[in-house]
Amino acid sequence: MVKAAVKKSGITKKQWNEYKWAWFMIAPTIAGLFILNIIPIFQTFFLSFFKSGAFGKGNIFVGLANYKRMIADRQVWFAVRNTLLYTIGVVPVTVVFSLFIAVLLNRNIKGKNIYRTIYFIPMVAAPAAVTMVWKWLYNYQYGLINHFLGMLGIAKINWIDNPHIALLSIIIIGVWSTIGYDMVLFLAGLQEIPTDYYEASTIDGASPVRQFFSITLPLISPTLFFVSVTSIITAMQVFDVIYMMLDVTSPSYNSTVSLVYLFYNNSFKYSNKGYGSTIVMLLLLIIMIITVIQNRLQKKWVNYL
Repeated sequence: MVKAAVKKSGITKKQWNEYKWAWFMIAPTIAGLFILNIIPIFQTFFLSFFKSGAFGKGNIFVGLANYKRMIADRQVWFAVRNTLLYTIGVVPVTVVFSLFIAVLLNRNIKGKNIYRTIYFIPMVAAPAAVTMVWKWLYNYQYGLINHFLGMLGIAKINWIDNPHIALLSIIIIGVWSTIGYDMVLFLAGLQEIPTDYYEASTIDGASPVRQFFSITLPLISPTLFFVSVTSIITAMQVFDVIYMMLDVTSPSYNSTVSLVYLFYNNSFKYSNKGYGSTIVMLLLLIIMIITVIQNRLQKKWVNYL
């Protein structure tokens, strides 16, 4: 039957074997995508129409009540604002700095492999451990940052409990933690650019700055697009840093709580997984809208060779 289908479609036996091996190789990824991503999305959407029963057991169908509650919940919109501000604060700075560092480390400089390793170290460290170190650095009484500020004659800053500064403190951790990963991606993109372009432009008298904007930036735009999309999606899901840095009793809670943190509190602390699922669906909707806009805009600035 398979042979008849192959003959009817005009596909050679060699091509059919290649198709089978291709599907075999990507089957684990597709299975993981369905099991870990797609199926949970539908389960979460289904759960958003229910309310957890007493002590978190049993689900009670409430229809659109969770969505109506979410629209009227000021804390949800605080979380939306904080999540968007965190993303706006982290992604552009991270992309610019990581691209700048990648361009520098792509040159023939002494010890560049050591520098690459140093910048990538934050990515291999556990987020909880990283946050605890930064929490000690931010400590109002004994933190190293305030110690240096005191040496300069600057008053101590309450980095964690000041509602006007706490989100900035978290943004700094986010930037520091992700620069190394984006740098590696940019390095991979930079090494794919043929050196002939730079040699020809040098003969024509182009300066390094002109080469960057006329050669490097256009040719690395696909990598830049990928890094931008994935960085925004990752930043929108910020949780661990805020969870380790602050709790619900902190004066800075409303100024720093993210949508994922709010989902965690409602689902596991307050045992209302239905309402928590509703918050996740809002986050999914925002990410989808931003990603669609990025995909539409990329046609105007991304250059595929």
